[in-house]
Amino acid sequence: MTELLRISGASFRERLAGRPLSDIDKSEKPKLYWIAIASLRVDSRYQRKIIGRASEKSVLTIAEQFSWSKFAPVVVAESEDEDGIYAVIDGQHRTTAAALRGIKDVPCLILKAGLADQANAFAAINGTVTAISTMQLYAARVAAGDPAAVALHAACVEAGVSICRYPVPASMMKVGETLAAAKLAQQLARYGRETLVNALMCITKTGDGNVGMVRAPVVEALCAVLDGEPEWGSAGEALIDAMQSFDFHQAYSDARLRASQERVGVQVPLVEIISTHLEKALAAA
Repeated sequence: MTELLRISGASFRERLAGRPLSDIDKSEKPKLYWIAIASLRVDSRYQRKIIGRASEKSVLTIAEQFSWSKFAPVVVAESEDEDGIYAVIDGQHRTTAAALRGIKDVPCLILKAGLADQANAFAAINGTVTAISTMQLYAARVAAGDPAAVALHAACVEAGVSICRYPVPASMMKVGETLAAAKLAQQLARYGRETLVNALMCITKTGDGNVGMVRAPVVEALCAVLDGEPEWGSAGEALIDAMQSFDFHQAYSDARLRASQERVGVQVPLVEIISTHLEKALAAA
């Protein structure tokens, strides 16, 4: 006979001692109900869309192999705006698959949570269990009011930059759109808001907006250059004027070739290319 083991946290108790613990008593216990799929919604402020090959394949696979034994309850929160409507925090893919198979209602764990708590729950659940991009986590953390994410969002808004919530092909991007959420956050922490904003504006406020050029290596190189030459970083409009004649697409192409030959990161030759340009352009101003 198979031995069934009891569940106990005793073996972990000593390792948990002394750690700051969340206050369980402050949270209302969630309730489990069957809810009509027609009453479920996706909050785009923190949720990702089902777009892209991997996400779409996931829905189709779940639908094809649908089984209640594999269907975990969907985590939802009551809508703050409309009675009888619930926002899906976790389970959008399996709920979509259920709808695809003609199922009308699904088991849901209802949390008592406002927008910030919903976004935090989404980031916590998906960030540790599901393969989720830094862009999606960034959007969730902004919605949750995370200080670092909110600071990055404010810097991006000032510079005319928008971090996409899911991968967008370069050919479909608009001015200022970027996939480099993690790199922008890293540069903000390393160089500060002013340097990051100036670097981003060198891209978005020059030429035709340089679509597709708010790339990690480009932003990293610009921040390094402006931080290394403080007078350039504080040049204001003169800096933007000097970068009007800079060809980002050609510079990026040249830097990639040199990086391949020299076996270094693309940002390394970009620093030199940008520095050379600014030295001449600002001297002539």
